[in-house]
Amino acid sequence: MRKACARAALWLGAWSLGTPLICAQPLTVEQITERMVARDQERAESLRSYVGMRRYRVENHRFGKQAEMVVTVRYAYPGVKEFEVVAESGSAAVRKLALRRMIDTERDASREEKLRRETRITPANYDFQLSGSEIVDGRLCFVLRATPKTRNPLLFRGTVWVDGEDFAIVRIEGSPAKSPSFWTRRIHFTHQYRKFGPYWLPVSNHSRTDVLVFGTTETSVEYYDYRINEPVADSALR
Repeated sequence: MRKACARAALWLGAWSLGTPLICAQPLTVEQITERMVARDQERAESLRSYVGMRRYRVENHRFGKQAEMVVTVRYAYPGVKEFEVVAESGSAAVRKLALRRMIDTERDASREEKLRRETRITPANYDFQLSGSEIVDGRLCFVLRATPKTRNPLLFRGTVWVDGEDFAIVRIEGSPAKSPSFWTRRIHFTHQYRKFGPYWLPVSNHSRTDVLVFGTTETSVEYYDYRINEPVADSALR
């Protein structure tokens, strides 16, 4: 059964473009990534704005410290994001050094077109290998191994699941291309997306970081309450 599902996934690309399944040919990794980039660009150009909520949680096991922050996120094409903290609790130090730093990094990166381009999941920034196919949330997906072409700390090395019909990224697992510091021994993250209308947007992110002295820290982000293509005031993105 698994082999049959794997073979079916490789036919999905041609099937989704209207080619009869019986005559279709398996897609190469180059064809998969080419369609992934093209479909992503189409969705990005039609996604003019959204407003959503995020719940950030951080817990350090060695010192028993934890913190939580609820944030409103406003997005506007071509990728600019603004964040507003609406509630927070737990360790003030963890909120300042971990959560606010995460938010500031994402906000600043979203404002630089060059940085957005250099961190997209595309063949320009990654080498890809097709390692098979799997079913994710009931949908057949291509499974690609991704290796960054540079040591940009905002890139990663790991695995990408690409939906066989929409050619959208469904799931990512991996580690940063470059460790953020000498003290960081290991970081592993899982990032998941879900379809909202024609758009695939993040719904969860979980990472586990092992740091000398501080031990293991777990961070999770829950994404919810999306309101898509509603007007976003210009003043909110300045």
